[in-house]
Amino acid sequence: MNTTPHIVLLPGDGIGPEVTRAAHRVLVEAGLHATFDEHPIGWTEWCERGDPLPRETLEAARAADAILMGAITSKPEAEAARELAPRLRDHGLRYRSPIVRLRKELDLYAGLRPARAWRGIPCAHPETNILTVRESTEGLYAGIEIDNVEPDHAALIHYELANLRERTTGRLAISARITTEHASRRIARVAFQQARLRSHQGATPARVTLLEKPNILRSTGSIMLDAARAVASDFPDVTLEIENIDAACMHAVMDPTRYAVVVAENLFGDIFSDLAAGLAGGPGLAPSASIGDRHALFEPVHGSAPDIAGRNIANPIAAILSGAMLARHINQPDVAARIERAISATLASAPASALTPDLKGRGSTTTLTDTILRNLWSNDDKR
Repeated sequence: MNTTPHIVLLPGDGIGPEVTRAAHRVLVEAGLHATFDEHPIGWTEWCERGDPLPRETLEAARAADAILMGAITSKPEAEAARELAPRLRDHGLRYRSPIVRLRKELDLYAGLRPARAWRGIPCAHPETNILTVRESTEGLYAGIEIDNVEPDHAALIHYELANLRERTTGRLAISARITTEHASRRIARVAFQQARLRSHQGATPARVTLLEKPNILRSTGSIMLDAARAVASDFPDVTLEIENIDAACMHAVMDPTRYAVVVAENLFGDIFSDLAAGLAGGPGLAPSASIGDRHALFEPVHGSAPDIAGRNIANPIAAILSGAMLARHINQPDVAARIERAISATLASAPASALTPDLKGRGSTTTLTDTILRNLWSNDDKR
């Protein structure tokens, strides 16, 4: 029986292939025991095939032990339609985000987004060490929208929309925020488990902060609140705090140490995790994982950055750290720790000639990756 984990690489587009290549090099050199293969995803697939997530890619992802993705480009629907190959136009094709589809198809419900400041890298708050646990299948990202709604019909959806007849002109669209007790409870449980684990490791206090807006979003917000409180009863060693999302953004900028693990619905978690990444040094240092009960995907938080694609100046650290998270997920924590130590040593002491421009350096993707590779094996950690 073959027990070697199999990893699917999804480089994507923009800077995705560059940072994925770097992460793959580091994983292999760090000693990850796994097999790899690569599959297409992203904007090129949309333009040339009319599907940014080809069926064979989805099936490969479904069969893998873990997925490492680079970055993908997404554009508004009208722009996406204009960039389709001429032979594919007027066939009713509609662009759908492939990463959102992957999360739904593989039930990757828990988005884990750590934001950690690194010694040697200037940032807004050097003490930042926050894990955002983001519900990744519901909320506004469920994509339930109604376009070109007539005001009279809108009033049938909800009584509060009745006054649109008097004050609305032009186009009207409605988006639905979907919140279920099932999804809310399972994401809260992941957050409490992570808080307990990080506390035992000495990383952060045993504390979970739920970020919501229940004073305005009363029905959906109350489901999240009730779920978090119910799960909290199973974790007496972990403190639960509740805070409005807008207040939390302000407080995090003033003092990020008040947050250890935060949990939030899809959109709020997306916003807060980007804010935390900014406090810790920027998106080039921000990895992420999307975890389900059977599948797991790892990717940098940053986008495809098409303006710098192909110029060999993209920071690969977020992708490399995502690879470290992958290594830990497939039970190779020594590989993960080795990679994290190498990144720490690199950021603490590497000259500007080795660092990428976003880190105030004069180097390239290649020089930064090569420096991390040289730092993989310290004097106390020889092969």
